[in-house]
Amino acid sequence: MSPERSGGRRRYPLSLRRNPVSWERQRPTWRAARPAVIAGALKRAQARPSGNWYVVGAARDVRDDRPLARTVAGRELVVWRDAGGRLVAGPGVCPHLGAPLRDSPVRCGTLVCHWHGLALRGGPFAGWEPLPVHDDGVLVWVRLDDVGGEPPLAAPVVPVRPALSGAVSAVYVGVGTCEPEDVVANRLDPWHGAWFHPYSFVDLTVADDSGGAGSAGAAADGDGFTVDVSFKLAGRLVVPVRAVFTAPEPRTVVMHITEGEGRGSVVETHATPLGPDDRGRPRTAVVEAIVAASDRPGFAVARTVTPLLRPFMRAAAGRLWRDDLAYAERRWHLRSTGRFPG
Repeated sequence: MSPERSGGRRRYPLSLRRNPVSWERQRPTWRAARPAVIAGALKRAQARPSGNWYVVGAARDVRDDRPLARTVAGRELVVWRDAGGRLVAGPGVCPHLGAPLRDSPVRCGTLVCHWHGLALRGGPFAGWEPLPVHDDGVLVWVRLDDVGGEPPLAAPVVPVRPALSGAVSAVYVGVGTCEPEDVVANRLDPWHGAWFHPYSFVDLTVADDSGGAGSAGAAADGDGFTVDVSFKLAGRLVVPVRAVFTAPEPRTVVMHITEGEGRGSVVETHATPLGPDDRGRPRTAVVEAIVAASDRPGFAVARTVTPLLRPFMRAAAGRLWRDDLAYAERRWHLRSTGRFPG
């Protein structure tokens, strides 16, 4: 049993793989990755309430001079901060003659349409109506009751995170031709990690696919996957951790690090429907928030250079998602053509 499993702690976070197994000689996981198990976890996730909240993007991307603009479920949206710093969200189409408000500037907290100067300060005006919006410190959410069709919640289902004051966070955004369920299904298949991403993960074992009831980070009903895995750094140098994957709402999967280096850190994967492309195919945004924490003294130093770390964190997430979006897109293609197994 490792020091982490026995309740202790490694002096150093890194390990050296003593008997590394080549990619083709690792234990196959296809028998354990039962389609019914993944489909069951997806179905349970889709049954959980979202309160009609959708992730729009990173809170850091809401600037002082222009709005954060996104299309969610075919609806153009804009988000900005008013003169008091309060987050405002609403339709991205000017009610006057339909100008794209995404191209309009923000001046002293007022969004000014660049076609004819209609000024929006955050309240209802000239047919423009604000939407419920939430800033959780990392991400911006907008509530679309007419899209979600569920009983609304006052706030989104935000996963448990380490205190942001002592963490390093970054947000990656990617877009794929698929639906949110394909992104969620990808994340609810931890068995593919060491096979599909050998540059990042090795020695992966799904220790519990029943949710690991009682594990830190598990859903309230104990529904999730507990995984022992090593993050590959270089050569035989790795960082071993235990992680729990849960789906707290229909469009979110969270990986909590429960043991090992970075205990308490989370990686949140949010899937936001964007609307069809010019060929009528669905498009989904993957908004992945990484919130990393550690009680090691060196981590406090790392936090002082957070702006320098964020591009590397986004690049690492982007490398994984180039593969995983191909996985999700393939899954959607097979489903849409009636060729998906099972």
